[in-house]
Amino acid sequence: MGLFTKKLAIPNEENALPGRAETMPVPEYHFVNGHPMQGPFPESMAKAMFGLGCFWGAERCFWEQDGVYVTAAGYAGGLTPNPDYEEVCSGRTGHNEVVLVVFDTNMINYRTLLALFWESHDPTQGMRQGNDIGTQYRSGIYAYTDEQLSLALESQDKFQSNLKTGGFDAITTEIIKAPEFYFAEHYHQQYLAKVPNGYCGLGGTGVCFSD
Repeated sequence: MGLFTKKLAIPNEENALPGRAETMPVPEYHFVNGHPMQGPFPESMAKAMFGLGCFWGAERCFWEQDGVYVTAAGYAGGLTPNPDYEEVCSGRTGHNEVVLVVFDTNMINYRTLLALFWESHDPTQGMRQGNDIGTQYRSGIYAYTDEQLSLALESQDKFQSNLKTGGFDAITTEIIKAPEFYFAEHYHQQYLAKVPNGYCGLGGTGVCFSD
């Protein structure tokens, strides 16, 4: 099996990279809004996690929303503990590039974040997002509560109907309970605020989530 094929399949425990016990150093404050990256957060905050392609553009998509307190780029959904970027790109960790979103429930709700998620990428492409190909670019919703999981599945049904009307294929989004989140390297955090003309592969289908 060639490297390209391997990058399109999640590894098993036997061929996944071993990783390490050491955690990734994390910047103290969010580059855009100055909020603490790891808390403590106000009591009104809740967490959400999404994968929608390269995390550079995906993170910006969420930090621009009123009511989003902190965002972070990271890795989740795989087997390798505390992976680094090169390991994730190898396809041998099983991890997805994800965005952790800490949001103020008094200002924005989870349904709004779900609508933004669906409209901001193409959730029908399997292990890719546009020209970005590999397991780390798969579409994913990682729910922190039973309510989030229920709302995510409900939203999938709704958007699938909208996509079908628009002539798109079936949704391939991974919707599961939130696995452990591993912070990505410091240079990935709020990347497009630091490098405004940097690469952004984010692109939706043009199909609206709302009726």
